[in-house]
Formats: sequence, C-alpha cells, structure tokens
Amino acid sequence: MKTVQSQDLFQDSYHKHQNSPLKIMLGIYKGHYNKFVLATIFYIIKHSPSWAMPIVISNIVNYVTQGDRNGFHFITMNAIVIISLIILNVPMNYLHVHFRSRAIRFVEAGLRSSLVRKLQQLSMGYHKEMPSGRLQSKIMRDVEAIETLSSQMFVNLLTISINILVAMVITLYKNGIVFLFFLLTIPVASLVIVTFRKKIRFQNRKFREEMEETSVKVMEMVEMLPVTKAHALEKVEVERINDQVYQVAQEGYRLDIIQANFGSVSWATFQIFQILCLVFTGFLALNNKIQAGDIVLYQTYFSTIVNQVSSLITLLPTIAKGMESVTSIGEILNAHDIEDNHGKIKLKNLQGAYEFRDIKYAYPNQEKHVLNGLSLKINPGETIAFVGESGAGKSTALNLVIGFILPTEGELLVDGHDIKEINLQCYRKHIAVVPQNTILFSGSIRDNITYGLPSVSEKQLQEAIEAANLTELIHSLPQGLDTKIGEHGDKLSGGQRQRISIARAIIRDPKVILFDEATSALDSKSEKLILESMERLVKGRTTFIVAHRLSTIRQADKIGVIKNGACVEFGTYDELMAMKGEFYKMRVLQA
Repeated sequence: MKTVQSQDLFQDSYHKHQNSPLKIMLGIYKGHYNKFVLATIFYIIKHSPSWAMPIVISNIVNYVTQGDRNGFHFITMNAIVIISLIILNVPMNYLHVHFRSRAIRFVEAGLRSSLVRKLQQLSMGYHKEMPSGRLQSKIMRDVEAIETLSSQMFVNLLTISINILVAMVITLYKNGIVFLFFLLTIPVASLVIVTFRKKIRFQNRKFREEMEETSVKVMEMVEMLPVTKAHALEKVEVERINDQVYQVAQEGYRLDIIQANFGSVSWATFQIFQILCLVFTGFLALNNKIQAGDIVLYQTYFSTIVNQVSSLITLLPTIAKGMESVTSIGEILNAHDIEDNHGKIKLKNLQGAYEFRDIKYAYPNQEKHVLNGLSLKINPGETIAFVGESGAGKSTALNLVIGFILPTEGELLVDGHDIKEINLQCYRKHIAVVPQNTILFSGSIRDNITYGLPSVSEKQLQEAIEAANLTELIHSLPQGLDTKIGEHGDKLSGGQRQRISIARAIIRDPKVILFDEATSALDSKSEKLILESMERLVKGRTTFIVAHRLSTIRQADKIGVIKNGACVEFGTYDELMAMKGEFYKMRVLQA
C-alpha cells in the first residue's frame, strides 16, 4: 500500500506542476524532507573542521607574530578544538550519507516503479505509438539523471549554500569592508549563469532526444539480427546504426563544447577575483587595518566562496540535464491515454455471448476504417473462426474482443453489456489469448506456462502440458520443466514456443479463448495434435479463431468471412462451401 501511495504522489506531482520541473522535484520528495534536514545537520557538524581551520591558522599566526605570553596555551587549545572536530567527522559523515542516500535511493526506486505502473495503465494504442527503446531510455537513463539531479539539488546545492553562508557570516563578523568585496562575486556569477543557461538547456534536450532515438534503433537492430544475417545485410545495418551513433556524438560534442566554455569562463573569472582578494587584503594589512594572520583567513574563506560558486556553475549542466529528464518522464506520467476502469461493471461470471453491432473502427490519425459495419452474433460456447485476406480486419476484430481497442462507431456487447462500460481488467481474467507472435520471457518453461498464477497444482500443470503436446519435449530436456528457454524463448523452435503459449492459455481454464493463427508455426504432425487438443479444450467455451489455413477450422460452429472490414458470409463450413461464394473460392485456392 505504501508503494502505491508513493507512486500516486509522483503522478500527482507531475500533474500539478507540469511546466515546472523544479516544483516537480520538490513534490516527488514529499515525505522525505525530514531525512534531508537531518542530513544537513550532520553535514554541518562533519564539515565544521574546514570552516574552523582558517580561524585556527589565523589565530596561531597572530599569536606567533605578536609574541603573546600565553601563546603556547592558546595554540594548544586551538589544536585540541580542531582535532576534536576532525574526529567527529567520521560518525557524522556516516549519518549524513545514511539519511541522504535513503531518501534519494528510495525515491529513485519509487519513480521507476511509478513509471512501470503507469505503463501498465496506458492503452495498447499508446504502446503501439511509443517505441519500446524510448520507454526503456526513460525508465533507466532519465531516472538515473533525476537521481543525479537529486544529489545535486538536495545535497550539493545545500552544502554549497551552507559553505558560502558560513564564510560570509564569519567575514562580516570580522571585517565589513572585506565582506563587501566578497559580495562582488554574486553579480559576476549571475551574469555567467544567465549567459550560458539557455544554450545548455537547449543542447541537453537535443542530446536526450538523440539518445532515445539511438536506444530505439539499437533494440530494432537486435530484434532484426536473424533477418539481417539471413540476407547478408550486416554492412547496411552497421551503416544505419553508425549514422545514428555519430549523430549522438555530434550533439554530445556540441554539448561538451558549451559546457567547457561555460566552465573555463567561470573558472578564469573567479581566479582573477581570488588574486584581487589577496592583493586587497595585503594592502589592508600594510595599512594596519587587519592583522597579518587575517590575510590567510580571508584568503581561505574567499577561496571557499569562489570554489563553491564555481561548483555551482559547474553543476548547472548536470542540473539542466536532470531537469530535461524530469520533463521526459513527464511525457509518460502525464499521458492521458489510459484504460480507465473506474466505476465500470465487473463481470464476476463471463458467459461468453458476443454481439457485434455495425462496428466501425479506424486507427488514430487514419481516415480509412479497418472495420466497416461488422455485424454478427456469437452464442455462449460457440467456436467462431474469422477468415479473409490479410488486412481484412480479422486481428482487429480479436483486439476488440480482448478490449485492446474500442469501437469508433457501433457497439460490441459482451453478455449484453457494452464493452465500453465493462471493467476490462476484471473481464480479461476470464479470457485467454494465444497470439500469432509468441511472447515468452527468459525464465523456465514452468515460469512461462504458469505466468501470473501464484498457485497451480502439479496435476493442472501436467494436464496443460499434455493438452498442448509438450510432454515429449519436456521429457527430452535435462532439466525438464525448469529448463531455461533464453531471451524470448530463443533456445526453442517456433513450434515449441507456440505450444508453450497454448499451454499458458489452457492452464487458466478460461471462459473465452482467442487463437490468432495459433497453429501457424507448427509442423503438420504437431498441428494435428494441437487441433485435437483444441477441439477438446474449446468444449463449453466461446472460442475465436483467426486462421489462414482453412482446413484447420472445419469443426468450427460458425465461420465469418471478413472482407473490407465487414462480415460478408457467416455460417458453418458446409453451408459456406454450398454457397460457393468468397469462402468457397478461398478453399479451392488452398486445395
């Protein structure tokens, strides 16, 4: 529950402050401010030796030059104080890092978790438009950049401010004239920052976009490797990726040049000021306005101020990069294309009755309808096969049944309820899908079959294995069900992967089953066995089948011929063959 609340906090922060990355940063750390306060207190204690050291050195120099009788006593006391503070540094440093790191690391994990949760909420339409490589870059690279930004904002910026404040306060207490000289650094620093800030922000955005594009193309390259090598296109692919890699290098080079100029201009400016400070305090000592030892004190504190301001300026590119990543992640957390199931009907028992009422569907930003007036009725327990040419709208019809997409016009009724009014997450618990492109993950065969099921008996598992014709395969493997199948199941053949996918559907004991070319990757022997298993499996369940090989759907209760997005023929195998229409023509071509 605490994790979900944290994720809601992240999304709320992004929604409330969409145009202010700084406010978003402050918002996502809500609830962790106390840790930063404690980290700051322990930082002040642990860092106190560096502030006390110039005073101690100044005191000792002054005692020595003045020939004070009690000099030995004062020098000893100063030494004891500074040594005590140095000893305190070790435990205080641990506590400082402990509280700082707990806040930053847990928010980093929470932010990634929030992104994953939002990605699960977003519609399939969103995921089709957004390349997976770009999403991966946001979850890994951008969150890492935000973690770095957090360290800079809540730690480095804070310590820089404290160091400057302490140096200024002590200087003001010792000498007002020197304090006024120190203040001159502020307008100079501001001028340098203003000059470079917009350029750095713009170039960071371009660099981030090119990195995301590179991530997309690299993932595509890995997925295309079998095709690339099969057609001897290695050089073409290398050139394609090289173009993108060198584009990233070019944008990175421009960013490096801007940051280098920024750093060198600021460094040179403040080094000149430091020399001027030494000359200024030297003249003051010559005129007996300050003691000789105070030159060391003021020079050290001015060096502290200069170094801290320089550090602040150096941090600006990192902060700009982090702020750009905050904006980048906002593209996901602020996305509104979500599947909203709030307050919708929860189907506790799915009967499996479907009715397509004059359904039209067009993909976003496209005028042409993929489905154009699709109408048909399916009774509970019937097996319906969709056939037709590629692009006719068969898979689109299945996506409507799953709820991945919703009708642009018309209605799809599920047990008499409009699918737009149904809680789709609850509804999908009653269905199982065997897609055309088998989707497996790099675990064991057991993990892939029982995916998402916390408790499955060995009997249920064995029944699913037998029904999917996996028994012989599993017995042939040294580790049986616990055999690791590699990334995307690459250690298995296409037919073996498809049978695991079918077993995953079978073990769920669904009310509705959808097969999208489920036997397309199987050899004739395996296909025959799978069809026999499917025939037993579909009894009493509403089943949708998309098929190109018409011989595989002979036993379907009804066959719908889809053409130009509409159902032009609907009936049994024998009825359609007797009509000698579209189905008959397709069957003759495959004979």
